Amino acid sequence: MPRQRLLLSLRWGDMDAYRHVNNVELLRLLEEARVRAFGMASPDGAAPMLATGMVVAKHTIEYKTPLDYRMEPVAVDLWVGRIGGASFEVDYEVREPDPPVTGTPATYVTASTVCVAYDFATGRPRRLEDAERARLATLTV
Repeated sequence: MPRQRLLLSLRWGDMDAYRHVNNVELLRLLEEARVRAFGMASPDGAAPMLATGMVVAKHTIEYKTPLDYRMEPVAVDLWVGRIGGASFEVDYEVREPDPPVTGTPATYVTASTVCVAYDFATGRPRRLEDAERARLATLTV
């Protein structure tokens, strides 16, 4: 399946003293994309991807080039890179929504997040259910 693309607007407060989007705010942009994709509903608009929730275990982020603040939205492409027993990896690219005339879209950030299925009632990680695996697999590239 192709990557899921979300177009997200930048906020004035995302800009730092150097006039580009602050590194912490870029991580928050990834969080917004992940919550929209997994925390609220599946790509087809059905129920949330996970039955009882998830927690973040690890972030890896590489800043490719500064993203200057602007009014136009940026594209956040995301997909599931790996599905484990209790965890899965979400991979991202923050990029220009449309390719420039000269070639491929500019990529500002590449990143990944390891998410763990979590049972908040017991306070412990849990195994992914078969239905959750199937839903996550719809975003696997």
